[in-house]
Amino acid sequence: MKSEGLLEEKSYKFAKRIIKAYKYLTSKQEYILSKQLLRSGTSIGANIVEAQYAISKKDFRNKMSISLKEAVETRYWINLLKDENYFLEKEAKSLIEDLNEIISMLVKVVKNAI
Repeated sequence: MKSEGLLEEKSYKFAKRIIKAYKYLTSKQEYILSKQLLRSGTSIGANIVEAQYAISKKDFRNKMSISLKEAVETRYWINLLKDENYFLEKEAKSLIEDLNEIISMLVKVVKNAI
């Protein structure tokens, strides 16, 4: 589907931003939360790609649901890092805006995969 292709592209670009954020955070000697952010933020796209090769509709929906959960978790880590002054408000807002777009798309895909 076209929407899954766009979703895959957006999540890939987002993962690249998360990797840059991880490098920035580790340069500030923040290792624990940054690792959580890296794991959840890159997992979004990995699960979307995995869903493209699902063996059933149920498997597809499950992978997309996992991706959605990872996206929501990533938003949590970004907000926590912002609140603890590891991210500036502007940086966090930009990441959250991209993430909210991905979340919105994932919600639609999951709902339509019934």
